[in-house]
Amino acid sequence: MTHRNPTPTVDIIIELIDRPQRPIVLIERLNPPHGWAIPGGFVDYGESVETAAQREAEEETGLRVELIDQFYVYSDPNRDPRQHTLSVVFLATAQGDPKAGDDAKNFGIFEPWQIPKNLCFDHDRILQDYLRYRHYAQRPRLS
Repeated sequence: MTHRNPTPTVDIIIELIDRPQRPIVLIERLNPPHGWAIPGGFVDYGESVETAAQREAEEETGLRVELIDQFYVYSDPNRDPRQHTLSVVFLATAQGDPKAGDDAKNFGIFEPWQIPKNLCFDHDRILQDYLRYRHYAQRPRLS
């Protein structure tokens, strides 16, 4: 019997704590789907989601992050046009200057009112949930 399971991924909302307003880091994707995205990627076999989050953050932004909280899990089967994934989203902090790496074409540092409109995957929903949490202390509700 062949099992068809969602592929586990992580996304990391990185707040830069050495800057006023604690802006977040987004990457511009080098590979399809193109657009802006929260740093993240696939969990490797034998790797914990926490280790994957720290690895992906460093590979894509050059930043060593401190994971602060496991924010939420997003698992809509249509969240990634390439395949069915589920993402464990972490809140993290970092200091320093990001550098685009791995499959990031570019990076950006954004205040909440500057977040680009052309976000990949379901990252618009994730960032709306994050901003609601940051400003009103409301966590996402189970759908």
